[in-house]
Amino acid sequence: MKTAASRKQLEQLADEVYGVTRAILALRARSKATGPEELSESEFITLDLLTKHETMTVGEIQKQIGIPPAQMSRLMRSLETKDAGAMVKCAINEQDRRKVDVTITEPGGTAHGRFREARRATALQFLQHLSHDDREVFMRILRSFRKEIDKHLL
Repeated sequence: MKTAASRKQLEQLADEVYGVTRAILALRARSKATGPEELSESEFITLDLLTKHETMTVGEIQKQIGIPPAQMSRLMRSLETKDAGAMVKCAINEQDRRKVDVTITEPGGTAHGRFREARRATALQFLQHLSHDDREVFMRILRSFRKEIDKHLL
C-alpha cells in the first residue's frame, strides 16, 4: 500500500511531467509559424508509423493513433493533398477491397525527417544543460517511462 508521502511524491512528479509537456506544446505553438515543417502532430504520427511499416491499412493506422473514422478520413485527405506534394499514397487492398492500403511517399519521408529533426533540435537545446551523470540517469528513467507507455499503446 502506498503511503501518503509516496502518493504526494507521485503527484508532484506527475505535475512536473505535465508541466514539461505543456511547455513543449507552448514552444511548438510559438514555432509553428516559423518552423520548417507544416505537419500536425497526427500527420507526423501517421508518417512515423509508415516509416516503420512498409504498408498499413487506414484502419490499422486509425487504431494505432486512436482517432475517430471521420477524423481519420480528413487526416488521410490532408496528407494526400499537401502543397509540398502527396505525403502518402492510398490504394485499394488487393486481398480485401474494403480496406485501403497506405504507403509513405518521398515528400512524406522528407517532411517526416524535417519534423523529427526540428523536434530533436529543440530537445537537444535543453538537454545540453544537463551534466553527463544527469543525462545517464534521465535516459534510464525515460526508457523505463516509455516502456510503460508503450505497453498501453499496443
